[in-house]
Amino acid sequence: MTTIDILKKTRAARGGLAVLDEAGKNALLLSMADSLLSHEGAILAENEADMADARGHISDVMLDRLRLDHDRLAGMADGVRAIAALPDHTGRVLSEVRRPNGLVIQKVQVPLGLVSIIYESRPNVTSDAAALALKSGNVCVLRSGKEAHRSARAIVKALKAGIAQGGGDPEILNIVDDTTHQSAADIMTAKGLVDLLIPRGGAGLIRACVAGATVPCIETGTGICHVYVDESADLSKALNIVENAKASRPSVCNAEEVLLVHSAVAAEFLPRLKKRLVDDRAAAGKVPVELRLDPRAVAVIPGTPAGPADFDTEFLDYILAVACVEDVEEAIAHIAAHSTGHSEAIITSDKAAAQKFLKYAASEQGELDYTEMTSRLPARTDVLESDELAAMDLPGLDEIKEYVDNTELLARPMAPQAMEFISEMGSLFQQYVSDELTLDSFCEKAQKAVDTYVVK
Repeated sequence: MTTIDILKKTRAARGGLAVLDEAGKNALLLSMADSLLSHEGAILAENEADMADARGHISDVMLDRLRLDHDRLAGMADGVRAIAALPDHTGRVLSEVRRPNGLVIQKVQVPLGLVSIIYESRPNVTSDAAALALKSGNVCVLRSGKEAHRSARAIVKALKAGIAQGGGDPEILNIVDDTTHQSAADIMTAKGLVDLLIPRGGAGLIRACVAGATVPCIETGTGICHVYVDESADLSKALNIVENAKASRPSVCNAEEVLLVHSAVAAEFLPRLKKRLVDDRAAAGKVPVELRLDPRAVAVIPGTPAGPADFDTEFLDYILAVACVEDVEEAIAHIAAHSTGHSEAIITSDKAAAQKFLKYAASEQGELDYTEMTSRLPARTDVLESDELAAMDLPGLDEIKEYVDNTELLARPMAPQAMEFISEMGSLFQQYVSDELTLDSFCEKAQKAVDTYVVK
């Protein structure tokens, strides 16, 4: 069946999803989660076939991203159940106007229609994307990377079986059979069939979708994440943090890609870094991390001299770009020039340095600098209203403002009342770094928050 045929039959099934209320959609999702586990043998067999074909053609890091096992599949099922637990906003009244003649005009939240997600070879995205689309009332067509296609197809088969077992129409979810560039192009240009296209993957995939799509498309971002080791940092702790941030799962978007080191500790820290990430890992039979060093770092330890693009690359591999800086201000300037706005960290014992770093990383000026350099709209809603942003004359700004005004953003809960827990912990931490709380008081209040919100 062609990609267009799959889009047509999925779109034709919209009515079967539209008639379901919140309980009905949640019942389908819970049945889908159960079906993932009941089809474990078939899914893992297809995944092993994908792994066998991919060996020798993709890196070990990408093989790990491709791999499924019982625990990962159970995590996928838990993710679908968590999505079922989210509030359903279909039919929510966003605004209401009552005219003098008694006519009531409402703006009501409705599904988009058909959402298509093109994603790289990450099997777990299959169930995440499908569940989120169906929860929000949208039928869904998926297009997986070719290395994971057998796995993704088996996952979709299991999800469709769960939909059928829950009394739904399994055609509300489909996956395209064609893994060539043509199927992606067909989806990108399927006006009248695709109501929203979401590319989820690396910079190349996102650029291709944004450049080639004639259907509405959400531009996501990549993760060039920085860790800055300040001069007051506990260097042993810093080594542990850096190794974990780089080497625990280098294929994920929040893995560390750039390390900045204060020049005052570079002579001590960089040799220890090389020993930990390169020599010790090789001796232990682990994959060593390739260090790509700026001129100041390469003067301290041997490694690969960093090229012009290395501080702007999401490696998704055992590669780390390393630069030396003179102070926290230079670290902030480096991040402003190279960050994609995903995640940044400072390792320091100096509260003033931490405060300066965090204020910039989460500041209005930091968001404005990032937007000016990349032409991407900022994440902070208050920055959307700033005069400086308005002066940049960015395309789509008015539409985004209207969307933010009329939308409540949700995330998959990590625990019951997760958002309340995160909000309280964030507030406590900001009070601590601003000297409004002592360390003892912060720890006491943080423990109370854990006791209140986290299920043991």
